[in-house]
Amino acid sequence: MTHFVPSITANIILALFLTFASCAHAQEGKESGISVDELLEKVKQGHRRDLEINAQRIQDFQRNRQEQQNILSRTKRARAAAEALSLQHENQFEENEQQIGLLEERLTERLGSLKELFGVLQLVANDAQGQFDNSLIQIHFPQRSDRLNAFSQKMGQTTELPTVEEIEALWFELQREITESGKVVQSKQTVLLQNGQEVASDLLRIGTFNLVSDEKYIQRITETGRIVEYPRQPSSRYMTGARSIEDGSGEIIPFTIDPVRGQLISLLGAAPNLLERVQQGGIIGYVIVSLGFIVVLLALGRFVHLILEDRKIRKQLVHLDTPTDNALGRVVKVYQEHKTEHIESLELKLGEAVLRELPKINRGLSFLKISAAVAPLLGLLGTVTGMIITFQAITLFGAGDPKLMAGGISQALVTTVLGLTVAIPTLLLHNMVSSKATKISQIIEQEAVALIALQAESEVK
Repeated sequence: MTHFVPSITANIILALFLTFASCAHAQEGKESGISVDELLEKVKQGHRRDLEINAQRIQDFQRNRQEQQNILSRTKRARAAAEALSLQHENQFEENEQQIGLLEERLTERLGSLKELFGVLQLVANDAQGQFDNSLIQIHFPQRSDRLNAFSQKMGQTTELPTVEEIEALWFELQREITESGKVVQSKQTVLLQNGQEVASDLLRIGTFNLVSDEKYIQRITETGRIVEYPRQPSSRYMTGARSIEDGSGEIIPFTIDPVRGQLISLLGAAPNLLERVQQGGIIGYVIVSLGFIVVLLALGRFVHLILEDRKIRKQLVHLDTPTDNALGRVVKVYQEHKTEHIESLELKLGEAVLRELPKINRGLSFLKISAAVAPLLGLLGTVTGMIITFQAITLFGAGDPKLMAGGISQALVTTVLGLTVAIPTLLLHNMVSSKATKISQIIEQEAVALIALQAESEVK
């Protein structure tokens, strides 16, 4: 039995506390009418109660200590039992590992070449699953991917062997992919349009190459398996087959196929048209195109005018005595008005009349000639501007992203092409108009000289 023995310091502190308390109670006693003896008696009673409480606490502590000792004993016995069980399980685990190793060796020996066969089957199943996921035939047979995935996982295990039916199912799926690649199949599918609307449409699958619906090419998104309309369709020459095949005439028709399952059609649709090419050239591109348009109109107008003038002059050559409203007729009219004058004066008059007609005939030729030289220079200006934009993008963002440089390079190349496209026809048109104008000018000059020679002969006679 353990006894509670207060220390000397505790006794001193308790005595001081009691003295202080006695003084305080004495003071209060004076005020409240309680004597010092009564106060001392109350202190003794309080001390006895404290001793009783301490004794009870000692008893509770001893009783709890015994219970805790019992719990500790039980815990030690349970730990010893658990350690023994753990040791037994470890021994059993080691025995099982040895047994599994022996069984695996025996299984490997018995499998022999079948193990290599199962490895090839797993490889073929994985490759086939990848091909099927990207194939357009997956639209009509979506469940085959799950079967191939389960078969591939089974091939990777050594605890379960595949059955003959499962191996034949793999062969069947490969054969069906080959067979379906040569068919044209029509079915009802949900197509996502560019406006975000989903509609049920008649979808025509041409082998593993194309999807056609409503005379448009459709694509299948491999990641989601959804059927989506292309953002842009290819040019009209690639759409002829799509329109003809949906007519169902049964005849052999030319058709554009995509051997890479929609990627080429997507690239063809993304290719910019003529208007977008001009827009890539920017302001300089519009200036070049406007210049080319003006040049073509001017050249055609002048060429038509010279052709009509040439016809009038040819008619005038037949009837020189009756001048009409044309370049040669006006020169002949001057001759008739001044043929009575001296030969030198008449020569000057006719020379003046010819010089008066030549500017009308050669009108616009200088502009055509200048335009043929200015168009390539404008293209060169666009090229320099585009390269400046490209180098600025490289300076700001680096050369890691080619999209940042695509705009400037596109403008540089497009303006060069536009400049050459305008300059080459302009040179040809200038040559045509200039040749026609030179021919008419020569006719007028020749006839003027002939009239002077005729007048000189008449004066000699």
